[in-house]
Amino acid sequence: MEGQNVEELLARAEQDEAEKLQRITVHKELELEFDLGNLLALDRNPPTGLRREGPTPEAELRALARDNTQLLINQLWQLPTERVEEALVARLPEPTTRLPREKPVPRPRPLTRWQQFARLKGIRPKKKTNLVWDEVSGQWRRRWGYQRARDDTKEWLIEMPGSADPLEDQFAKRIQAKKERVAKNELNRLRNLARSHKTQLPSAAGLHPTGHQSKEELGRALQVAKVSTASVGRFQERLPKEKAPRGSGKKRKFQPLFGDFAAEKKSQLEMLRVMNSKKPQLDITRATNKQMREEEQEEAAKRRKLSQKGRRKGGRQGPGGRQGPGGKRKGGLPSQGGRRKGGLGGKMNSGPPGLGGKRKGGQHQGGKRRK
Repeated sequence: MEGQNVEELLARAEQDEAEKLQRITVHKELELEFDLGNLLALDRNPPTGLRREGPTPEAELRALARDNTQLLINQLWQLPTERVEEALVARLPEPTTRLPREKPVPRPRPLTRWQQFARLKGIRPKKKTNLVWDEVSGQWRRRWGYQRARDDTKEWLIEMPGSADPLEDQFAKRIQAKKERVAKNELNRLRNLARSHKTQLPSAAGLHPTGHQSKEELGRALQVAKVSTASVGRFQERLPKEKAPRGSGKKRKFQPLFGDFAAEKKSQLEMLRVMNSKKPQLDITRATNKQMREEEQEEAAKRRKLSQKGRRKGGRQGPGGRQGPGGKRKGGLPSQGGRRKGGLGGKMNSGPPGLGGKRKGGQHQGGKRRK
């Protein structure tokens, strides 16, 4: 009995060991291609078990994924290892498969105006050391920035220029000049960004700092400056022949936040009444003005059409006006058997006096004079 029990235990142990080896060892007809740098395994074996009819069996897919993962892990255990903070780490080789990028390749940064000018003139940048010798402190200091060499902001005495105002603060003037330099650099940086993104950098008053402004830009800047007051340019003086600005907005008026509760209650109730009313609210004055405006426009259009017809009717239709024997015409050379105003032997409204004719307006013996 005891010998039989020992044999059973040994057989069971061998069976367990065989199962463990079977779990680790995977047989493939074609060996897999591994890219351990990307933790990638390529299986070129045809999936024979998946070609059967019917739905794809999930069990076979799981078994296939498990076998390929096991082969990949076996390859990782063959790599050189090292211990990092009590953890065993494998050192991966360089990847061999080129994977697609998540984002597009960055474009080259566009050149600034100075870089374009330097390339055009052939100017090459000269490398300078970051440290220079400071004779005042006797130390090597940075060329720019904090604690730089020859730092003039730490001086307690400034020499007064000969042409400067004796009452002017030179320290405040130096601080203001530095602020202007910083603002100028920031403006140039924004210009470069706008140029790289192909957008126009807006200015506060509508003027470009180049000194060459057009008439439209000057007019727009003048209008912006005039309406920049608290009264929106209402009390600004105008030039003798200056026209009134078009499209000038009105200053909004806001109700106080607290204090007049009765007015607030009244406005809220009025709003609710308008929202709940089924009939639309009609502004009689506005509707009347709109109707009158439309009628005036129609009348003006009719008068314009009549005036155009009269011009066409009274215009010249040839070198001698209206042609035809015995017909009437105004202007041109006199025809046989016709009447002409302003010619010899007929009625004249203007021109030199004719023989035996009547003339309106002018000195003529024997004629009528119009008062």
